[in-house]
Amino acid sequence: MAVPARANGGVERWDPFRELERTASELRRYIDTGFGSLVPGLSDMFTPLADVEETDDAYVAEIELPGVKKDDIAVEVAGRRVTVSGERREAERKGILRSRTRSVGRFHYEVTLPGELDAEHVEASLADGVLTLRVPKATAERPRRIEVR
Repeated sequence: MAVPARANGGVERWDPFRELERTASELRRYIDTGFGSLVPGLSDMFTPLADVEETDDAYVAEIELPGVKKDDIAVEVAGRRVTVSGERREAERKGILRSRTRSVGRFHYEVTLPGELDAEHVEASLADGVLTLRVPKATAERPRRIEVR
């Protein structure tokens, strides 16, 4: 591994985190100015992090949406597909923004679940920046315990 030399003659150590941040910044700029302009709305859209768990009677999805108000979230169920979309608005700032690494703008999360769903009884709650969806399985999909006589 090469060690870059400094202009004043000293040696600077390579910092992988600084390099990763610089690469992410370049990629963000590339999307915002180049590729993102080819697809309208791409540069301001992000996909939130999520976990999906299957229980005996339902699928439970926890989607990280810190700073998003419940009025800015839309949840749709179509067939076996669950879609969550909305917008995280940028906070008003009084000072000079020196660095920005949080995602703002529109978001879209979609998952296709493996079994049939009971779309009439889907529950959604937002607490502590996490949207929790409970999507019940259709009655025919739920496991049934058979008593042996």
